[in-house]
Amino acid sequence: MVYFDHAATTPMRLSAIDAWVEHAGALNAGSQHAAGRRANAVLADARERIAAVLGADPVEVVFTGSGTEANNIGVRGLFEASELDRVVATPIEHPAVLEVVKSLGQTEWLPVGRDGHVSDLALLDTPAAVAAVMWANNETGAIQPVAEVVERASAAGTPVHVDAVQAVGHVPVDFHALGATTLAASAHKFGGPRGSGILLAKRSPAPQPVILGGGQERGIRSGTVDVASAAATAAALEEAVAETAQIETLRDMLIDGVRERVDGVVVVTQAPALPGHAHFLFPGANADALIMLLDTHGIEVSAGSACASGVVRMSHVLEAMGFDEREAMGALRVTVGRTNTKADVEQFLAAIPEVVERARAAGAL
Repeated sequence: MVYFDHAATTPMRLSAIDAWVEHAGALNAGSQHAAGRRANAVLADARERIAAVLGADPVEVVFTGSGTEANNIGVRGLFEASELDRVVATPIEHPAVLEVVKSLGQTEWLPVGRDGHVSDLALLDTPAAVAAVMWANNETGAIQPVAEVVERASAAGTPVHVDAVQAVGHVPVDFHALGATTLAASAHKFGGPRGSGILLAKRSPAPQPVILGGGQERGIRSGTVDVASAAATAAALEEAVAETAQIETLRDMLIDGVRERVDGVVVVTQAPALPGHAHFLFPGANADALIMLLDTHGIEVSAGSACASGVVRMSHVLEAMGFDEREAMGALRVTVGRTNTKADVEQFLAAIPEVVERARAAGAL
């Protein structure tokens, strides 16, 4: 099988598996006895390694159970820490942020252009409880102007949460240089274990906890920390940061090849974008048919986010960008990762003309 769905989950790295196995027997890092101290030493080492890669202080690294949890703590926690009730966000956020901001009350939306990038930051000039802007979109790969977002919001006294789940491990991330208040990441996006997330959180203003408990992780995220997964996350992250060159070359080859072979294709992914993302629209085609037909050729892709219910429907991201339903229902997200080769791209390009023709026929029924 050719796996082109790395944005959903990229295979766990051997270094991460080895680290997890090595520390799978670690006990509770909060215990005071010798076994607890040994576990805490492993946890502290993982925290320091992650901080070094992401430009943070170790105390700013908070381990969570997922990127979704990290996003919830960042957005809701900063909102609860504020006396204001206004929220600013983009309409193309991942549901882990989008559904949270919708639940908070008065949300104002930064406009997004047809290229997938935020086009006007004027709403950030008025103070808000929190501004939530993703680093890079999970569907299109579009990299947002997060540095400018933080600068504008900070000038108004607004804390900023950045969903960097798709960015960490794929583009350089420096938490201190960026100046965001909180930032979320997820280990399985860069070859770490599923069920392991990271929240980078400044000392002040710190987000309020979303769940209450024993006060682990600075009181921001209570619960016994998974030491083995923390160690595996650190190992994967250190390995991931040097791989983008080959991935981007393969992605560009794939985009160029589709443009040459398929009439009427719309390449949604526009620079600046993540190195592995290639998002296409095949107007008149049916996305379910595209996915199933490629699957019969041994090629695994997606229509968009794999974090939704599994039902293919018009993407809220494409709708916010101004695409109509006929265009959007023929969406295909192809994401390249470290396991892919030139032969994988060639296999995809050999199959895609016939697949699109048949999917368009299915869409016309």
